[in-house]
Amino acid sequence: MEAETNRPNFWNDQEKAQSIMRRLAANKKLVEQWRNLEKKTKDTLELVSIMADDEDSHLEEEVRSEAEAMSALLDKLELELAFSDEYDSRNAILSIHAGAGGTESQDWSEILMRMYLRWAERRGYRAEVLDMSPGDEAGLKNAVIEISGSYACGYLKSEHGVHRLVRISPYDADRARHTSFAMVEVMPEAESDVDTSIEPEELKVDVFRSSGPGGQHMQKTSSAVRMTHLPTGIVATSQSERSQFQNKEIAMKILQSRLLELELKKRAEERARLKGEHVSAGWGNQIRSYVLHPYRMVKDHRTGYQTGNTDDVLDGGLDEFITAYLRKNIGVEDND
Repeated sequence: MEAETNRPNFWNDQEKAQSIMRRLAANKKLVEQWRNLEKKTKDTLELVSIMADDEDSHLEEEVRSEAEAMSALLDKLELELAFSDEYDSRNAILSIHAGAGGTESQDWSEILMRMYLRWAERRGYRAEVLDMSPGDEAGLKNAVIEISGSYACGYLKSEHGVHRLVRISPYDADRARHTSFAMVEVMPEAESDVDTSIEPEELKVDVFRSSGPGGQHMQKTSSAVRMTHLPTGIVATSQSERSQFQNKEIAMKILQSRLLELELKKRAEERARLKGEHVSAGWGNQIRSYVLHPYRMVKDHRTGYQTGNTDDVLDGGLDEFITAYLRKNIGVEDND
């Protein structure tokens, strides 16, 4: 099937203009936050001056509350200023892939997907499942999620790597302990032709019937789409929508983001080669372990940060792990 990728220049120009406007809006928001912090600082200093002349416990409580709020905001803004990659402010395309282990790893992949959806909800980000392949018996073989919000990619890049789960298996009649693995990939959302250019002859598009649950409609129509970028061999699929047109759009979005990620990886490898650094393979050592038996602990192996509150972490409580990772990357140690 021949790909339909040619579009009028008008649309390309419009997408470029939208990209510029998004960046301007992000910069404007950042400036407003710093000005807001500056104003709060001045107001608090005035309260301190008043409090020095009038020993009022109510004022002291108000000053302490304002100081704590400003400290939290300052920490957040410092982290965002430290985002050095040009794509950190973008939306994120997050992919989850079950490792070897069948149902166990596929169930772990579904748990991770829920964790990231809950994290996005907690932060007020918009999350949309772009594609999902159900497991053979339970869980997911893989899933692709788009998470939209300020610096979504910058925050979530801490999640890129292998995640390890240790627990008593709910699928094992002997109640044996199992170890499961899943790979999480985080890519910046590509802005169409602004970031990547795909020629029609470079693209192979196949349509097929959607797999997994979905009713008779999903089985009778060839609505699922598989796009292959012939020069690189990169494949993107989408079968979550009933419309073949919608699945094409989603598959193209995923493909463009994967091509952008490939280019960024090449740049990183070249920089590492020039510096003589080692570049680890994708399925290398795990970045984080989630242990639910014989004790309960989540530990990040890159930063050493850990917590025993596993339920909160799996319910989206990732901010402390993300902050520890970002601070380590910019050489700032936590005081806690």
